[in-house]
Amino acid sequence: MQFRQAVLRVNDKTYNPLPGRANSFDEIHIDFQHQPENGGERYSVFLHPKEDVTVQRLEIQFNVSFPADSYFFANGFQSWSESRLLPVTADIPRLRRVARRYMGLYGDEHIPGIPHGKGCLHSWTYTFVSRNAVPGVVSPERRSGAQFPEQRSGVQFPEQRSGVQFLGSLNESTGFTLFLYDHPNGILTVRKDMDGLRLQHSFPALDFWMGTGDEQEVFDRYFQTLGTPAPAAMPAVGWTSWYRHFNKISEEILLKNLESFAALTPSAPAYFQIDDGWQTAVGDWLSVKPAFPKGMGFLARNIREHKLLPGLWLAPFVAAGDSDLAKKHPDWLLKNAKGKPLNVGWNPVWGGWYHALDFYNNEVRNYLGGVFHMVLDQWGFELVKLDFLFAVCIAPPAGKTRGQVMFEAMDFLRKVAGTKKILACGVPLGAAFGQADYCRIGGDIHLSWEHRLLSFLRFRERLSTLLSLRSTLGRWQLNGRAFLNDPDVVILRRDHQHLTMEQQQTVLTVNALLGNVLFISDDAGDYSPEQKAELEDAFDLRGSRVTSVLSLENDLYRIDFEQDGNAYAAFCNLNDKPVSVRPATGDALLDLGPFEHIILGAS
Repeated sequence: MQFRQAVLRVNDKTYNPLPGRANSFDEIHIDFQHQPENGGERYSVFLHPKEDVTVQRLEIQFNVSFPADSYFFANGFQSWSESRLLPVTADIPRLRRVARRYMGLYGDEHIPGIPHGKGCLHSWTYTFVSRNAVPGVVSPERRSGAQFPEQRSGVQFPEQRSGVQFLGSLNESTGFTLFLYDHPNGILTVRKDMDGLRLQHSFPALDFWMGTGDEQEVFDRYFQTLGTPAPAAMPAVGWTSWYRHFNKISEEILLKNLESFAALTPSAPAYFQIDDGWQTAVGDWLSVKPAFPKGMGFLARNIREHKLLPGLWLAPFVAAGDSDLAKKHPDWLLKNAKGKPLNVGWNPVWGGWYHALDFYNNEVRNYLGGVFHMVLDQWGFELVKLDFLFAVCIAPPAGKTRGQVMFEAMDFLRKVAGTKKILACGVPLGAAFGQADYCRIGGDIHLSWEHRLLSFLRFRERLSTLLSLRSTLGRWQLNGRAFLNDPDVVILRRDHQHLTMEQQQTVLTVNALLGNVLFISDDAGDYSPEQKAELEDAFDLRGSRVTSVLSLENDLYRIDFEQDGNAYAAFCNLNDKPVSVRPATGDALLDLGPFEHIILGAS
């Protein structure tokens, strides 16, 4: 990787500063540094305007020559955005035009200047490039007739290659960092998301670290350089109401599920989390539905009496169009170019369009401070699942970047939550590093394997069990470094859903191995002895140390892990067709049916 050029465009003038030299121009002085750090290299750009300036572009470009069989990790814009290793010759399809009005603000579709096309890839906050093939492991031969996965032993696993070229932002608090790869031209660009920012003062802009080596070791060095402390929260298990009852919940329904979940006696800490549907409208967080006649404090106390920790869902930065908040306080909402409340998304569960709150309105902050005081101090909840957080940074005010708004909003949430736990969801991940105790690292699972309509629309933030697993398998390295990973729930029930037993088992194994939050969303009182045993086995897997996750071919993965001093490998087929795998060179082929997985123990 060789430095090509830096580009700064301000006030419609383009400059090419050089590292380690005086870069002084008519409107601005640029402090551009490049030095070795922590076994890698650090690049930083500090802007010192001499007058008011508007920044149109800041980026650093490198000449690279990644082989065509390399893979580029494309980290999506926020929690729900699909994130996975992609061949460097691939592309990231855009959201179909017909869906952009309704879904275009969920990810990066609305952000201009992102190239698309064959061999044009991009990643937010961090990325790495890997030659991820393991010779002799995957056979092109397809076979049928695979049995339900079982544990086997007697296999010697080959030493895994896991060297990567890594790049990661060291400062998301002043703006998001975008990594763009142009394979046809051999250019990798590191860009600060600050186009259009008006500057009147010095500004710590671009700052990133790059390093090479073993994947695990490089991620350790990155987070050491970043200075993010290891999460203090404990791994959690729990129950959530959403995927069984959605927003049709009541005091009676929750108390019934509380009894059955408490009877499972899962290891602590165990949460009982009430999801969307308890409030009269999204945004009206101090108004509880009549279906909860004894109030939320009563439920929190009841949960605690069952030796569980109470959790509550909130979407603090959005309000439904029919909420009292939106009707009575339109001045609290972000506005579009015409001065009307900005529609940031359409959700049929919430009655249609919903809006984002203006985080920099002092009345909004005072209102949210009161909400958190009520939820945490008066009602007594121990965890808040904070959802749809990306909405706060969609339309930053003049003089702020999207990343600044998101970071300052997360800092505010951390302060008002105090020592209570935060499970962040729908958030650009860099802003949650060190701020959230737990964080979703994939999209919502679906009651089927895939949501066909949303897949056709190419919606990267869609409900999809497949996409959720891809992101869980792609972002596994963040677990225990940035926060504790929440890969979303597992579903074991047979009714009111459309996942096969094979699909359920694969979700359970992947989530148990790669996350530190394992929630169910079933009526545990209906579990058979076999289902209870499956869940207990998954709880046991949570203590494993994952050493590598390899993408063997499209949607076929290998997870290497250790438990009690023994080595194991889980092969997971996320495809709807059978596949044959060869654990090591010279071994016989093992057949995996559609959506199946198998765990092998090394001899």
